[in-house]
Amino acid sequence: MGTGCPGTGKGSLGLKLYEELQMKVLVIGGAGYIGSHVCREFLDQGHQVTVFDNLSSGLEENLFPEEKFIKGDILDAPALEKAMSQGFDALIHLAAFKAAGESMLKPEKYSVNNISGTINILNAACATGIKYLVFSSSAATYGEPKYLPIDEEHPTEPENYYGFTKLEIERFLTWYDKLKGLKFAALRYFNAAGYDVKGRITGLERNPANLLPVVMEAAAGMRSEVQVFGNDYDTIDGTGVRDYIHVNDLAVGHVAALDYLAKNNRSLTVNLGSESGLSVLQIIDAARKITGRPIPAKIVGRRPGDPAKLTASARRARELLGWTARYSDVETLVRTSWDVYRKKAGL
Repeated sequence: MGTGCPGTGKGSLGLKLYEELQMKVLVIGGAGYIGSHVCREFLDQGHQVTVFDNLSSGLEENLFPEEKFIKGDILDAPALEKAMSQGFDALIHLAAFKAAGESMLKPEKYSVNNISGTINILNAACATGIKYLVFSSSAATYGEPKYLPIDEEHPTEPENYYGFTKLEIERFLTWYDKLKGLKFAALRYFNAAGYDVKGRITGLERNPANLLPVVMEAAAGMRSEVQVFGNDYDTIDGTGVRDYIHVNDLAVGHVAALDYLAKNNRSLTVNLGSESGLSVLQIIDAARKITGRPIPAKIVGRRPGDPAKLTASARRARELLGWTARYSDVETLVRTSWDVYRKKAGL
């Protein structure tokens, strides 16, 4: 790894922190919503990318011509080791079930896929000599906020089983670093949203549960209304406030994290968030203005365990990675999403 002057990768969305050697990167879950954006940024930065995905939620239309694709499952340990034996420098691990509500009803499913699957990944990485792993963790590791903004020193007390699986994986990573020398970056995402600002990724999430795609489905006539869970919180308009981070910003964060690992050979855990909060009604109002569509919204009761407000501190990401959110304003979040949904709906 060189340490030349900062520059920009050809066509990339993020600052190139170091002039570096091209790396061979295996992106597990690279056909998914976040994974495809991560792959695009690695390709833009000049890396060689191979996607490993079972296409259970990922989409073939999210694959790019310049990357290789291996169809496989993280529960198939021999297939993982065979894939990794092709000589990769780094892994990006995005493969997980992620529905918090479902995780409370089907913990077995999340134990097997998220935890056992990750152990297979770690063991295969060690067996094939891979040095670096970037892991998509979650702000769900924190649970109910004790203070805001949430920094990395905040207590980790997950309130759903999904968040528990992410936290346990972070602990496995810490031990594999100590015992096997596998260096990792655990990226605690806040609320991923938006679509590629250059319009290169158009695969819609299947059965979305997150707010913005649900709002987009209502705008596109794909669902009748948006349910707003509670309007009696102590917030700007009574609805829940969340930290929405544009998926392109997340993608840049993954590349910056791998740069950091390769340059410093030291593991890290870091938040990726916009450091600002948007309420449910602010998102819906912005969507109505940008789309010109009515977007019916129905106020219903609060969901158990939903905090009033969640916002991130991204200070550590700025200091260690040189990373900051650039695309996470509400207009860009909504506009890039609507561009995709509008075209899919033929509007």
